[in-house]
Amino acid sequence: LFRDYHKQNNVKIKIVRIFNTYGPKMHPNDGRVVSNFIVQALKNQDITVYGEGLQTRSFQYVDDLVEGLIRMMNSSTDFTGPVNIGNPHEFTILELAEKVIKLTGSKSKIIYKPLPSDDPMMRKPDITLAKKKLDWSPNIKLDEGLEKTIEFFKTII
Repeated sequence: LFRDYHKQNNVKIKIVRIFNTYGPKMHPNDGRVVSNFIVQALKNQDITVYGEGLQTRSFQYVDDLVEGLIRMMNSSTDFTGPVNIGNPHEFTILELAEKVIKLTGSKSKIIYKPLPSDDPMMRKPDITLAKKKLDWSPNIKLDEGLEKTIEFFKTII
C-alpha cells in the first residue's frame, strides 16, 4: 500500500520492519516475553517457559531502534526500504529467563509448559541492508538493556 501511494502521489516514504524491542516504559502487562519475565522475577513468581525454552529470539533495546529509525528517516530519498531494524544476536528463551533471574536477584523458579504449535523456533533479523544503507547496527548488549529495563520495572512494581 505504501509503495502504491508513493508511486501514485509522489510522496516520500520509508518502510521499516521493527523486530522485538524492549526497554523502560514498557507496560508491565503487554504480554511480551521480556516484560513478562521481569515482572514475574521481581515478584518472585515462577517464570513460565514454553517447550524446553530452546526457541531463539533476538532482543533490541529501544535506544537502538530509535537510532535506526532516525537514520532511516534521514537516508537518501531514493532509498525507501524495506529495511530490518533489529538485533541479530540470538538467545534462547531459557537463557533470557536465566539472565532475568540473575539480574533481578530473584528467587523465581523456571516452570515449563507445552510449546504452542505456532511458536517459531527462531526469529532473527537480517540487518545487512541496514548496515549498508544506514551505517546502522545495534550497540546495546542484552545484559545492559535488561539492567536498565529492570530498574524501570522496580519503580512501578
